[in-house]
Amino acid sequence: MTELGPLLERLLAGEFICQISDAEAYRRLQDENTREAINDYLRPLNRRLASNPEASVWFLAWRELDTSARDQLSSQLALTLNSLQPLLEWMQLVQEALGKDAVLAAGDLLKPAEFTLKCEDNASLKDRLQRLANDRFFNSQSDALDNQVKLIFRRLKEHGYLLQPHDDRQYYLVTSKVDYLLDLIRFIRDEENLPIEEETGQQEELL
Repeated sequence: MTELGPLLERLLAGEFICQISDAEAYRRLQDENTREAINDYLRPLNRRLASNPEASVWFLAWRELDTSARDQLSSQLALTLNSLQPLLEWMQLVQEALGKDAVLAAGDLLKPAEFTLKCEDNASLKDRLQRLANDRFFNSQSDALDNQVKLIFRRLKEHGYLLQPHDDRQYYLVTSKVDYLLDLIRFIRDEENLPIEEETGQQEELL
């Protein structure tokens, strides 16, 4: 398991592994023997490998929902629910500003400067972007539009939804964690009937 140590550490830290975020680690996870070895190691920790239905992204899930796991899962779900609305609003803003016909998908390339320019030229988009930047999920303290956009992209990178291939070049790739997010939203909407604020209704039309 030594050679899998770094990958295990990342998974245990809550990272999502996809072809965009780490092509080599994602390739290794396509091997059934590797997945079995990881699951054998994780079993005493009450964790297991999990993926979305398309297996485009891998992450850790609980093996059995005991009291401790339920408490942590409830806490994680609460945080996720609080972030759903700003994340969906951001996705819709990008789609409208850049004239995309489809929902954001893994591998899509985004340039903050292009996004800023499109919003500057549209009063409605600019107003929505500024409200989004002030949401507690992004928590912008700046009134400058370009700084707000940079902060939003940086926060999305920190949360694993975007990857910046080169620190000195201002473009980002959408990761497959977006696929996980959309699957989670569909699950909440269709299966669990958990409370998602009414304001997300327009964004849910994206799905």
